[in-house]
Amino acid sequence: MSEPATVDTPLKKLVGDKTAKALGAHLDLHTAGDLVYHFPRRYDERGEHTDIRSLDVGEQVTVLAQVQRTAVRPMRQRRGNLLEVTVGDGSGGLLTLTFFGNQAWRERELRPGRWGLFAGKVTEFRGKRQLNGPEYVLLGEGGDGEAAVSDEIEEFAGALIPVYPAAAAVPTWVIARCVRVVLDTFTPPEDPVPATVRASRNLVGLGAALREIHRPSSKEDLYRARHRLKWDEAFAVQLTLVQRKHRAADWPARPRPARPGGLLDAFDARLPYELTAGQRDVGVEIAADLAAPHPMHRLLQGEVGSGKTVVALRAMLQVVDAGGQAALLAPTEVLAAQHHRGMLDLLGPLGRAGELDSAEHATRVKLVTGSLGAAARRRALGEVASGAAGLVLGTHALLYEGVDFADLGLVVVDEQHRFGVEQRDALRAKAEQPPHVLVMTATPIPRTVAMTVYGDLEVSTLSQLPRGRSPIASHVVPAAEKPAFLDRAWRRLREEVAAGHQAYVVCPRIGDGPGSEEEPPPVDDNGRRPPLAVTEVAPLLAEGPLHGLRIGVLHGRLPADEKDAVMRSFAAGDLDVLVATTVVEVGVDVPNATVMIVLDADRFGVSQLHQLRGRVGRGAAAGLCLLVSEAVEGSPARERLDAVASTGDGFKLAELDLEQRREGDVLGATQSGRRSHLRLLSLLRDADLIRDARAEAIALVEKDPELTRHPALAASVTALVDEDRAEYLEKG
Repeated sequence: MSEPATVDTPLKKLVGDKTAKALGAHLDLHTAGDLVYHFPRRYDERGEHTDIRSLDVGEQVTVLAQVQRTAVRPMRQRRGNLLEVTVGDGSGGLLTLTFFGNQAWRERELRPGRWGLFAGKVTEFRGKRQLNGPEYVLLGEGGDGEAAVSDEIEEFAGALIPVYPAAAAVPTWVIARCVRVVLDTFTPPEDPVPATVRASRNLVGLGAALREIHRPSSKEDLYRARHRLKWDEAFAVQLTLVQRKHRAADWPARPRPARPGGLLDAFDARLPYELTAGQRDVGVEIAADLAAPHPMHRLLQGEVGSGKTVVALRAMLQVVDAGGQAALLAPTEVLAAQHHRGMLDLLGPLGRAGELDSAEHATRVKLVTGSLGAAARRRALGEVASGAAGLVLGTHALLYEGVDFADLGLVVVDEQHRFGVEQRDALRAKAEQPPHVLVMTATPIPRTVAMTVYGDLEVSTLSQLPRGRSPIASHVVPAAEKPAFLDRAWRRLREEVAAGHQAYVVCPRIGDGPGSEEEPPPVDDNGRRPPLAVTEVAPLLAEGPLHGLRIGVLHGRLPADEKDAVMRSFAAGDLDVLVATTVVEVGVDVPNATVMIVLDADRFGVSQLHQLRGRVGRGAAAGLCLLVSEAVEGSPARERLDAVASTGDGFKLAELDLEQRREGDVLGATQSGRRSHLRLLSLLRDADLIRDARAEAIALVEKDPELTRHPALAASVTALVDEDRAEYLEKG
């Protein structure tokens, strides 16, 4: 009798050295536990077959299909025959399998009527989709070649056929065979979920769940198995978050209460407009957090143009009133400089402490970026270190050694998805005690949405647009199908300029020259032409459809002073059109700009497009965003653009982003290069389960904060959410 296998048993002891090496090299599976937790990605069912018509060229697939016919013909370019096997899925979709060389035994084996699983890469030849030399396993009874596949057939004896995430060298049926071998002797670990929780939430045991997810007896058993294993993932993450939030409640932070009659009250009195109800309500929430003796960790999310910056500035002024300093971290020098100018304008004499026209409660506003000259940098750093500068704005240059604060009380991170977690944490580490933290985003992106669903952050939302903001109309311009539409887009831009307005033209690439962090690779995996580039498009527009207009160029490779000069010229109305990269994606505020044309729009992400179009319609005139693309109608890229054009709701677009990006890994494995440990949980579909897991986690941690009475659960949580991932969550 074989020795029982545990989660730590090396696979080479169970499936043989050769197969174990293949599983390790191609799928990073090394132990019995790795394999048992390598869950099927889907289940094919006899009678409900794969829709062959939905396959994409270039996709690595495993399809369940029936042989329709075979044909043998001589090859033209070399000796030998070509075997073509046509298979179908029962819904009208057909796929051609091609085998080169004299393989009469395959023709006998792949006879019409036989069902099988066929794995390979989808290619296209003369308008027909095909798999060249696919791996396959046949299902069912009888026929030549039956003995050769009898072992594999045993894996698919049930009605539900598991299809695993596989590799060309390790097809799904090899994985299924290995899983069967392991499960025959596998001893599951002690069930980590307390019996009371299992009973109250109607959860099956861990051992049963692990067996049924691989070899389900029925759809009902499969549902119960998946539900239990999803619960384990959600419960582990929630326990980690609740434990850390519980510990954080004991962390000391210096309270920064509002001071009546101070700088904030003076600022409110001079604001040239009235705050929206949403801005006032969120301001009350943040003010209460700042006055508390433990650190605020709040997400401020709101549509482009909803007034987040003013809310953040009011919070910063409250901290200055309480004797501290506040720092705002922006992703680009262009945005940092714009924040600096905008805050100086809003504050007026309140931001000019020490100058002749300064107000009674004034402070100083300092900009710290990498491009500051040596003398200006020394002066700025001196004022930051002495505390004379109450408001400090900058890019990642704020993170460098040598930038010291007298008393850092609040860190505001603008467009948090543009910064790595470690960068944000480095700024927080510059305070003697944990500072309060406010992160802002206009479009919740996958990790932000994930953390919101998981409840790690306190969340404030601005849903109203301030008075005077205009709606933005968005349309897709199908350049390949209807070139006349692109001509009309350029005429439309000229009409806006003739009416006294300005325009942006956005390209996905800078152009020839050294790369920059915003530069995507010039050619994608499908061999498409390089994305359009600013340095190539600008002269073509100047000589062609935009001839005679005043055109400026802006991208991340320009020197900082030149970038600033271009933005100033555009803001002052000295330029009609700004041809730019995504350097204008966030924060750039030119109310007179009414139209944006995004070239190669399918090369941008959903949240990027939403951010970009937020640069227009910021004044009294309506905004127009034209998304130019060669993506054909019905393609995933075109459907994504149509979705962006159909709604201005950033939160709906964030969900679309989540669906299309497969949600990433909220535990940071994507960033660290490790495998995701959330294999089943969906942040969108399983929100109710996550909520229930959080409620159980809160109840458990209140009674047993360190899980000392539940050692198996504590070990399970550590295995799923290791220390690095836990730190990542906390820094989030």
